[in-house]
Amino acid sequence: MTVSFKEQLRAEGISLRFIHSVLIVVALIVSWFLIYSTFRLTETFLDVTEATDQYIEMHKAAAEMMDAADYLVEMVQRYTLDGNSVYLHNYFDEAFEARRREDAIEKMSVYDEEKAAVEKLRKAMEASQELAETDYYAMKLVIEATGYSPTPEPLRDIELRPEHAHLSAWEKKAAAQHMVSDEDYYRRLDRIRADMRQSLSKLEERTRSVQLKSTADMRRDLRGVRTVTIMQAIAIILMTWATVRLGVSPILRAVDKIREDSPIPVTGANEFRYLAQAYNRMFEVYKSSVASLSYKASHDELTKVYNRTGYDVLLSGVDLRTTSLVLLDLDRFKDVNDTYGHETGDRILCKVAAVVSRHFRNNDCVCRIGGDEFVTIMLHSGRAHQELIAGKVFRQRGRRLRRRSRDDAAAF
Repeated sequence: MTVSFKEQLRAEGISLRFIHSVLIVVALIVSWFLIYSTFRLTETFLDVTEATDQYIEMHKAAAEMMDAADYLVEMVQRYTLDGNSVYLHNYFDEAFEARRREDAIEKMSVYDEEKAAVEKLRKAMEASQELAETDYYAMKLVIEATGYSPTPEPLRDIELRPEHAHLSAWEKKAAAQHMVSDEDYYRRLDRIRADMRQSLSKLEERTRSVQLKSTADMRRDLRGVRTVTIMQAIAIILMTWATVRLGVSPILRAVDKIREDSPIPVTGANEFRYLAQAYNRMFEVYKSSVASLSYKASHDELTKVYNRTGYDVLLSGVDLRTTSLVLLDLDRFKDVNDTYGHETGDRILCKVAAVVSRHFRNNDCVCRIGGDEFVTIMLHSGRAHQELIAGKVFRQRGRRLRRRSRDDAAAF
């Protein structure tokens, strides 16, 4: 007869070891995904941080370049206005000592991802250098007008154009002021600033793109972490439930049954069912052995009635006020043993025990307390009942016992 898998599973139970193995594998896989997702989150966070730091650095560099360009314009304009050499030196300190424009481009050039922004800054730098030629010429005009000495090295080789060479000092200063403040000058300056703003705009676009992508990755990874965490929690709950349902609960029920001295229910996991079946088999053998030992300890092996030990135990547990004892002693039993042998005597003792047992109630206890001495413990018996039983046994059955005993002896 073919047994279906479902019926076999119901009969044998599912293996707790198998469940734990499966759940442990699931937990390991989930844990691996959780660790992987955590690393992904960390990398994404680092990418966002790096992009933000990079944007801050490049924005700072671009701002420094714009500040440097504005500073140079301010110094040249102030110098052409009042001819104070402090502004002249400030201009060249910025251009050749501080070099904030050049440093800004160098800082931004290390980021390969920002080539477009750096290219705009280079273009602005080139335009700024072209504008510096106008600044140099204007400052040369002021130096010629004021007679300042010594002439800074970058201005020494500059020759005034013929239209400016024969101008008066005041006219030279006026020409210099016009050159650094006319419409063409500001148009070129605006172009430089526009290139710088475009560079910053590209930086912002690039950073925003990285941030958006990183944010999307982080949200995806967070959803993955949340999902994996839920799966791990479910795996832990299932493992706990399976352990309690298939292992712990059957053990607790088994403990109660053991305390009650009863067999264990065959339920739970396959492994526990095997243990329960093995225990129940041992329990049956134990009970059978105890019953056998108890019977042998309290019963006479020859006559199968209670022996002296059983008599003492029974007598200690009865109410003597409602209990009667009937003593039976076989006269001249020793002569039977001496004449016919102990085997005949044993058969007579067995017949005596059988006859006496048949003529007492089922709840009365017949005991052999000596070689040929028998006592019947009559439970819950009154005086009249005692006399009735005694007369029946000794007057009626006594003669038959003696006659049968003689017949048995003659037969031997």
